[in-house]
Amino acid sequence: MKTKIILLFFLIVFSLSSFAFDWKNIHDQSDSADLDDVLRKYEASPDSLEILYLLGLINLSLYKDDRAESFFIKMMKIEPDSFQAKWGVAEVLRRRHQVSQSQEILEEIIDSYPDYSPAYVSLAYIKFNQKNFNESVKLAVSVIKQGRKRVDSSNYARAHLIYAGAEGMIAHYSNPLAKIIHGARVMPNLKKAQSIKPDTAMVYFGLGTFYLLAPHIVGGDIEKASGYLHKTVEIDPNFADAYVRLAQVYKTKGDIKSYKSYLDKALLIDPQNVLANDIKTNTCDFICFGEN
Repeated sequence: MKTKIILLFFLIVFSLSSFAFDWKNIHDQSDSADLDDVLRKYEASPDSLEILYLLGLINLSLYKDDRAESFFIKMMKIEPDSFQAKWGVAEVLRRRHQVSQSQEILEEIIDSYPDYSPAYVSLAYIKFNQKNFNESVKLAVSVIKQGRKRVDSSNYARAHLIYAGAEGMIAHYSNPLAKIIHGARVMPNLKKAQSIKPDTAMVYFGLGTFYLLAPHIVGGDIEKASGYLHKTVEIDPNFADAYVRLAQVYKTKGDIKSYKSYLDKALLIDPQNVLANDIKTNTCDFICFGEN
């Protein structure tokens, strides 16, 4: 009986160790990992959950969502309870605008694994696009409160950027006093994100959007907006939202040809892009700055 208990104990420990890897470290690795090098490691260890996860993350960063999904699905075939793999699938679904399916998975992950920050960030983006800016702030703050040591650098920066963006939208829709309160939270969080991930597309996009949308009296500057947004697409040519905001820059300047060109570029990359369609239809839930 004692022998059976010992064997059961080691079986449980082995099973847990098979998927309880350091996801934070792998996220940080993915920011600078060489795809060819990781693929060579994958050939040598095709059932390594760590390598499969890393490959999924790298392919997400390259906008190769189908390829990323294949690695996350393989992870789940090896370990069906891998919440990291489930998040990867949910993130792919989010990018495909299959929002309800993605949201259901993300909420389940957060309920079961409240320290797993990538799920909060993905859900915060969904809530932002749903115009639930208060919930987006809440999710971003949950990640920030976890602390820098418990969150990978990219998701920690993203949390500050989402916080800044959502607070900016809340300010836009608020009364004068609330505009001051919420608006004052935008730039400090953009600067915090910049200190964590300087010279990155996501940070340049956040800064460019601020300088585009902010009233001149609180720092709005169309030339700064143009500069930061151009830097964004130079670093990341597939950043659809950045092309939308660039389109608005050019419409503000009266360059309708460039406006249409950049808006078309965004829709070519992502035909269902929420921001692009908001601008194109003149719905303006996300601020049609410079629009008629």
